[in-house]
Amino acid sequence: MKKIMAVILAIIVILGALIVPKYNKLVKLDNEVDLAYSQVQVVVKRRADLIPNLVETVKGYATHEEETFLQVTEARAGIDSAKNIDELSQANEELNTAVNRLNFVVESYPELKANQNFQDLQVQLESSENRISTERQRFNDTVKQYNEAVRSFPMNLLAGLFGFEKKSYFEISEQDQQVPNVSF
Repeated sequence: MKKIMAVILAIIVILGALIVPKYNKLVKLDNEVDLAYSQVQVVVKRRADLIPNLVETVKGYATHEEETFLQVTEARAGIDSAKNIDELSQANEELNTAVNRLNFVVESYPELKANQNFQDLQVQLESSENRISTERQRFNDTVKQYNEAVRSFPMNLLAGLFGFEKKSYFEISEQDQQVPNVSF
């Protein structure tokens, strides 16, 4: 009887030694995905916070473009209310579209483009766009590592047992994938 108990205990210890590190790896990867998502939120929020300054600067020159300003404001609000990666991705896409409309308004006001405050805001927005791109790529890389762990054997058995599910990538819309037409 003692031999059977010793064998059972040895099997439990061996299984524990095999399972615990793999479980901890899944937890670590899950936390890394959450951290990367948080960074995407931070840089998208930074950009959204710059938008009102840009809008106010442009409003001074283009008072009759109220619909465009309203669309930018509504799109920015979507960033604040996003609760997951899909909602944030959609809100970011709407903000991109609204900012593109705002840029068309700017083209109509050459004196605005020469304004130093406006130029400073444009540089900050460009910097924000670069940060968003970098963090979005980092997030997607982290999701890839996590998804590979969750889907590969034998981790997929543990993932299923403990409720670790595949995560979504941060994707851009087909419209944003189009190459812009630049002409002079």
